[in-house]
Formats: sequence, structure tokens, C-alpha cells
Amino acid sequence: MSNISIFRLSLAAGVAACAMTSASYAAEPAAKEDGEIVVIAIKQQYRGDVDIKELPQSVSVMSNELLSNAGITQLDAALDLASGVNRQNNFGGIWDSFAVRGFAGDENLPSGVLVNGFNAGRGFGGPRDASNIERIEVLKGPNSALFGRGEPGGTVNVVTKKPLFETKGSVTLSGGSYEYKRAEGDFTTPINDSIAVRINGAFQDAGSFRDIADTTRVTVTPSILVKLSPDTIVSYEMEYIDLKTPFDRGVISINGELGVVPRSRFFGEPGDGRNHITALGHQLQVQQNLGSGWNALVGIGYRDTSFSGFSSDAEITPSRQALYLGGSNLSRQRRYRDYDTKNFVARSEISGKFYTGEIKHHLLFGADYDSLEIDQIQLRFRPSSRASQTSITGNWLNVFDPVYGQLKTPGAFRDNLEKQKGWGAYFQDQIDLTDAFKLRLGGRYDEFRPELIFRSGDFNYAARTTGKAKYTKFSPQAGVVYEFSDMFSLYASYGKGFRPNSGTDVNSKAFEPETTRSYEIGAKFTTPDEKLSGTIALFDIKKSNVLTADPNNAGFSLALGSATSKGVEFDLNGELPGGVRLWLSYAYLDAASGVDAGDANGFGFSIKKGDPLLNIPKHTGNILLTKEFDIGNDKLMIGGGVNYVSKRLGETGVQSFQLPDYTLVKLISSYTFTENFKISAEVNNLFNTTYYPSSYARLWVTPGTPRTVVVRGTVSF
Repeated sequence: MSNISIFRLSLAAGVAACAMTSASYAAEPAAKEDGEIVVIAIKQQYRGDVDIKELPQSVSVMSNELLSNAGITQLDAALDLASGVNRQNNFGGIWDSFAVRGFAGDENLPSGVLVNGFNAGRGFGGPRDASNIERIEVLKGPNSALFGRGEPGGTVNVVTKKPLFETKGSVTLSGGSYEYKRAEGDFTTPINDSIAVRINGAFQDAGSFRDIADTTRVTVTPSILVKLSPDTIVSYEMEYIDLKTPFDRGVISINGELGVVPRSRFFGEPGDGRNHITALGHQLQVQQNLGSGWNALVGIGYRDTSFSGFSSDAEITPSRQALYLGGSNLSRQRRYRDYDTKNFVARSEISGKFYTGEIKHHLLFGADYDSLEIDQIQLRFRPSSRASQTSITGNWLNVFDPVYGQLKTPGAFRDNLEKQKGWGAYFQDQIDLTDAFKLRLGGRYDEFRPELIFRSGDFNYAARTTGKAKYTKFSPQAGVVYEFSDMFSLYASYGKGFRPNSGTDVNSKAFEPETTRSYEIGAKFTTPDEKLSGTIALFDIKKSNVLTADPNNAGFSLALGSATSKGVEFDLNGELPGGVRLWLSYAYLDAASGVDAGDANGFGFSIKKGDPLLNIPKHTGNILLTKEFDIGNDKLMIGGGVNYVSKRLGETGVQSFQLPDYTLVKLISSYTFTENFKISAEVNNLFNTTYYPSSYARLWVTPGTPRTVVVRGTVSF
């Protein structure tokens, strides 16, 4: 039987299960009883019926209320609050990129993000807007036994707002520094006792402290929920994104020193205009109660993205960069990109409980299928060798007195289509050996088939097809939890995983996938009144088959590298005495190369065993405090936060170039008039600190935003 047939059989079994009926239902019915609105529950994908506190891993959950109070409107700002999560290269502001526990995946692609359990980080959808986020879950540690291909540090899952069987909504208008303007809306209502709809959306137009044009973003996410019977729920959600933004590689260092030129200075070409990004996604899920505590969940997702536009960027190969000789003229490339992706996902899973004697099992098993196509056309102008370079052949820009207007004509560079197809089957059994002692066993089998087609040749490759490779992996997982009381428990977990490498070697052979192994031990605790809870976790991770430079073939790579990460994380959140709300996180990370190697990006730098990984600080910490006061029938909320990030490597293979540490302070406040109108305000970077949140190279450094003030008005109904 073929692999696709196996998946289809599993999917058919799930669909058949959804056709069954039963006398009981896992969630309450969507009806009005004695005037009370009852909300239908949607089960969590890949979770089964195990509570977060019983999982043998660290999990951070950021609620919509937390994001709203902190004035957060984008995913990257939300992840700044999570322990062990660090910003990475955001590709000129085009995507979200982050590392969890030191590992970021392919730094030339956006980070993998799950949305309702579907992979929505693949492709070019732009930075994710927070307008439809109900909560963000950062699931730390080895999750590959369920999720499949991914990074060993953890997984970010965004849970979106769902339709409610209650009419309610809100409209928020915002304005602030650098001509920031934003309108956000949310409306949900029942159509009848069985159907509810919801639409979220945001329009944002903002200038910048950078000397470039503004950014315009439109996000719309309508959804519908249908209760076909007391046991069957169908939900559909669409996502539409339209983003127009300049491609901005940031600021430069001169002789390794940042701040020599203003952080506002733009080193591209204003004439390149804005890049255009679009995304259109669909998610359809069917949830069926099978009775006796068993449930089936079947889902499909499809997402198209596109990204096109020009950019002029600093050349970062030293042998072609005139700035390293004269100190004033910056050599620049010019590129045109036309990228498209198509991603289809299907999955089916069944979860429930059963007993073997007195022992209770929480069983979850399922299968999924994933197909991704990445279509890339890129044109490029590149400076000549700096030894013979002129202002024309180097596309120079004087960094102290820039004169814009050079728009070099880029030539053929890359035209390829990458296809990735894979299927997997997984299971997990969390076993309550006693009321206090719980054991988790799980595993996942994956088959992955990459194919890379070079249609018209590029700078290294003749036109050809690599042929279809095939890789199979089994990712085991085990964990234990011991609950000493309702207030304190210890846990430990172990897991293996893998992530496919993109591209081929000099012989047109697809790279072996990265493989990982992870250990984690920790403790979870809560106060007797359950108002305050926390987690402390220690972890050790190793990754193999990391891409490195091929020492015998310039411009090519080999999967021979390795990396390690170990550290400790601490999270504490809830309510302190006096009604003060607290969010506290801290992480210590030691992430480093595991072997001597060459930089896979082809810039000629050497990496030594023990060298730190790019953009990974040793120490990060966050604290956010808020308190509400009753003023008659009104409410006043005031609060503030502090974010600290220690120094970190700014370019792979260049240990002398470090981004400086920084501390940011923010103030937040809101005043709610009755229940329907709220005014809120925030001051970000209160002390106008100069900082650099991430970098790719010495000449591609992302500058942090100066002090900003934002005021919002929200009407609820």
C-alpha cells in the first residue's frame, strides 16, 4: 500500500468517525438556557484531553487580555514576553523570525508558526497581526513526536478567536508617533441556534523613524462555526493579508562599531518602492464526539502567499565591499524578487480515555499530510571585486552624505521550484499510573520527499531537476510527571526530532535532514488560592546535520555541522496581593556550535566549536505589572514593564561583532467608562534607548524603534 493510500485510509477513518452519533458531547450545546449563553468548546489539536499543568514540559500561554493590556499588535512583540524566545533576522521586515531555546531553523526562511495546529509560518505572509489572536501558546521542549518536522527548542501555536453564540463586538482606533494609524474591529453573532459567525480585521498605516516610505497592512479573518448536531461541530476560517512595505536591511556598523551613522539612515534606494506581500488561507475542521470520552478531529488547510518587489542592500561579502577599504562608500546589490508558495495540509486524529485495570490512559493517535511548493524567481546586480571597483560597478552610496537615485538593472540570478511532500502518523499515551504519578509515551513516523527544480540555471547550477529523494524518521518521546500536591509537581522529558534541510549539495543530492535530541527537567507550582503559578525548567539540546560550507566546493554546503543549547528558564504569572497582575520571565541560554565548520552562507568565515549562535543572548528577562482601580462605575488601569536582553553575536563567524545589551521600559494605562468605552495609552522605550534587537551581518543590523507614544480608543457593544 502506498504512503498516500495509508494517509487516505487514516483520513477516511476520521471522516467515518465524524459521521457517527452519540448520546453525549464533549462540549456543552450551543443554546440559551434560562437566558444564559453557552459557549461551544473547540478541542485543541495535538493535545487530546490532557491539561497543560499535567504535561511534562514547560508551556507559556499569553492571553488576548495580556496582549491588549500591553498594547501588542504583532506576534514578534508578544514573543518578546516569552522566556527563551529571541528575535532573529526578519528579512528586511518581511516576516517573523525567532529562536526558541537557541534554535531558529533556516535563517533564510520565516519561522514555523502553528495557527490552530496548522503550519502557517511557511511562505511569505508578512509579520503576523494580533487582531484575531485569542491566545499564544509557546510549547517548549521536544514536541516532534506529535507535530513532526520542527525545531527542538519548542513550538509556537496561535489560537484564533472563534465565533460565539452571543452578539458582541468592538472597534478600536489608534494613533501615535511616526504617523501611526490603526483601525481594528471584531464582531461575532449567532445566525440561529446552530450557526455563529465572526469577523476580525485591522487596517494599519504607519510611517517610520527610518528615512523611508510608510507601511500599509490589511488583515481580515472571517470565520463560521456550525453545530450540525449535539455531537458534531464544523468550523471554517479564512485569512486574508495585504502588506506593502519597504525592504529595509537596517543600519550598518563601521569598523565593527554601531552608531557611527544615525539609526534613521536608509541605505537602500527609495526608488525601489514598496514590496507587496499577499496571503490567502483557509482552515476547515470537523469535530465529532464519539461517546464515552472519545473524540475525532479532522481538518484541512490551504494557504497561498506571494512576495514581490525590488531592494538595494549592502553587499556583505568582504571581498566585494568597498566600505572595508575606504570607510565611507557602501557597495550595494540590487535585487528583484518574485516568490510564491502553496501549502496544503490535511490531518485526522482521535483522542479519548480508557482503563487497564485501575490505570487510566489518555490516548491520542492520528495522521497528517503536508505539501509545500516554493516558487522563487530572483534577479540580481552584484558589485564587482572591491580591488577594481568603481562607484558604478559597486553601486556606491556615501554613508555620511547619501545621494540616492542609482537603480541598477538586475540580471538573471535564480529561478527554481522547491517541492516538499510528507506524511506522518503519530500516537501519544499519557498514563495516570496513580493520582500523582503520570507517564507519557509517544512517537511519530515521518516520510519526507524533497525535490528541487532549477528551471533556467542560476549562479551555481545548470538547469536541472535534482530527482526525488526520500527520508524517513521516527521521533520518540517520553516524559514523567509527579504531583506532590495540587500546588507542586516535578517533571522530566526526552525526545528526538528532525527538520528537513533545504537545497542540494554539489552533486545535486538533497541534504540529510537535521536531527535533534532533547532533555528537559522542571517543576511547576501554584499558590493555594491558584492566583499565582510558575514553572522552572532546565534543558539540554543537541542538533546534528546542520548545514556548513563545503570546503572543497565554493558556494555549496554539506550537512556536517552540529550545535548545542542548554540553559534554564523561569516563568511566573498571575495575581499578587493587592490585585496586582504579574507577568515575569527569565532565561539563561548557552547556545553554541558543536564543531569547527565554515559558514554555510558562503561569506568565507570560519566557525569554531563553542562559538555562540547568531542573535542568542545569555540572559533575557521581562516583567510586566498592572493594577486596576475602581473609580465609581469606571475602572483605571496603570502598569509598566521592563525588558532586558544581554549582548549577543551579530554575524556568524565574526566573534568580534557583538550587539550591545539593552533595557527597555514601557508604561501603559487605560480608563474604562462604564463597560462600553475605553481609552488607553502606552509609552514604549520610555528612555529613548538606542538598541539593536537582531542582526544578520555587520552591514545588516535591525535598529530598535525610538520612544513612541500610542493612544487608543475602544468602543464595545
